[in-house]
Amino acid sequence: MYALGAAARPAVVVVSGRSARRLAGMRLSWRFGDRGAGLAGAWGSAAGLITEGAASLLRDNCRNGDRVLTIANMNPQVRATEYAVRGPIVIKAGEIEKELQQGAQKPFTEIIRANIGDAHAMGQQPITFLRQVAALCTYPELLESQHFPADAKERAHRILLYCGGQSLGSYSASQGLDCIRQDVAKYIETRDGGVPAESDNIYITTGASDGITTIMKLLVAGEGRMRTGVMIPIPQYPLYSAVISELGAVQINYYLDEENGWALDKNELKRNLNAAREYCNPKVLCVINPGNPTGQVQSRKGIEDVIRFAYEEKLFVLADEVYQENVYSEDCKFYSFKKVLYEMGPEYFNTVELVSFHSTSKGYTGECGFRGGYMEVINMDPEVKAQLEKLLSVRLCSPVPGQVAMDVVVNPPKPGEESYKLFTLEKMKVLHDLAEKAKLTEDVLNTIPGMHCNPLQGALYAFPRIFIPSKAIKEAETRGMIPDMFYCMKLLEETGICVIPGSGFGQKEGTYHFRMTILLPVEKLKVLLQNVKNFHIKFLRKYA
Repeated sequence: MYALGAAARPAVVVVSGRSARRLAGMRLSWRFGDRGAGLAGAWGSAAGLITEGAASLLRDNCRNGDRVLTIANMNPQVRATEYAVRGPIVIKAGEIEKELQQGAQKPFTEIIRANIGDAHAMGQQPITFLRQVAALCTYPELLESQHFPADAKERAHRILLYCGGQSLGSYSASQGLDCIRQDVAKYIETRDGGVPAESDNIYITTGASDGITTIMKLLVAGEGRMRTGVMIPIPQYPLYSAVISELGAVQINYYLDEENGWALDKNELKRNLNAAREYCNPKVLCVINPGNPTGQVQSRKGIEDVIRFAYEEKLFVLADEVYQENVYSEDCKFYSFKKVLYEMGPEYFNTVELVSFHSTSKGYTGECGFRGGYMEVINMDPEVKAQLEKLLSVRLCSPVPGQVAMDVVVNPPKPGEESYKLFTLEKMKVLHDLAEKAKLTEDVLNTIPGMHCNPLQGALYAFPRIFIPSKAIKEAETRGMIPDMFYCMKLLEETGICVIPGSGFGQKEGTYHFRMTILLPVEKLKVLLQNVKNFHIKFLRKYA
């Protein structure tokens, strides 16, 4: 398209030369731009201007099926993709929010968004040290300021030395800045009690989601019964089902045991794997630990069972470990898949193919907007690894500010450094508050008749099971809605509380749930929980 100078003329629109030729025979007013000068055009030119009357006819033609891209002929895999966390409930919440802003009268004064794990949007304050390092890297002149601590300056200076032109605005290597990958490897070694980690196996990603999607692209292949099957937990984080749909892979569900604290059962894995081999080629096993949306923390034995199963069945393991800092129950401990795999001995450690993921978005930092993350690749075929690096190079690199944020997560202030005391206080406050809110949420939800919440051992969410009366189920059906979607929509419309129906994450047939975040400030969370309780009791009475 050519740039067109503004002039006092009738309203015009820009169309391609091909579209313009379709309007032959109509009275057209043409004007073409070339280095700012008007230039008479002819049919076949790259772009043109047509009068609003002609544009109206063009729009009519488009409505009559003349568009190149329509909902009917677009990529069907994209059309099939769903992401409940930002689905219909959230769209409706946005509409209601606009109505409130315009003065509409509702039974509530604001929308309380408990639908997504966005810590800062919920009121959590940033970690000072992380923002200091990010600010220094973004505006290096601040390195001369006396208002920044020496350890923040040291980290920023080191990172900038690895940046092209010592600027955060330059591209990094596709794998990420070397110094940050080195820091990630050291972090993993320390976290796992000395288990070796190599920076060459570390890839800095645009959040964990980017890494998961990239690895899935490598794994999905074949046609018909040889199409790649991907085993995912149910309930699951909807990223997995969305990527499976987008890539045209086959989703293989394995159900977590709700009656046993959302435990992962090896027999359930085996049963569903064997059934799936009748129609696809199961190749991938996804595990989320701590769980989203379910909040359970896998035991070491449970992780060993998964690894042994993957070894026996020749499955590629994806370990989503973004909530590894979010463990609240005193009876639970986070074990990385990498550590357990290593300690199971060389037979397993040298064989099982594993990629694990981490992120800046969760934990105690909650820096979702930086889109920082990493993945560690274990036992990947060297030729495939070269293809991975090629695939990453297509998107050039992950955002460098996000890489900086990831570096602070894995290389925080150390004892004796200037920022250590403040950093530790801020980190422990965030984690203490989250633990308090997890217990509060679990306790209150379990006082509500017709609702049950398993222990919130970790992560950032509650996923209570809700009883929905048959009368409400029938009304939902008449409205063409899934029962828990109907429930959550009613909750939103009557209280302003936005949560996500369990059907968006998957659940056993005949059971209903919703997911809510525990990130709200304590006082606001108390109000939300009381309003949920009042609503649910009223809902049960209405549809009894």
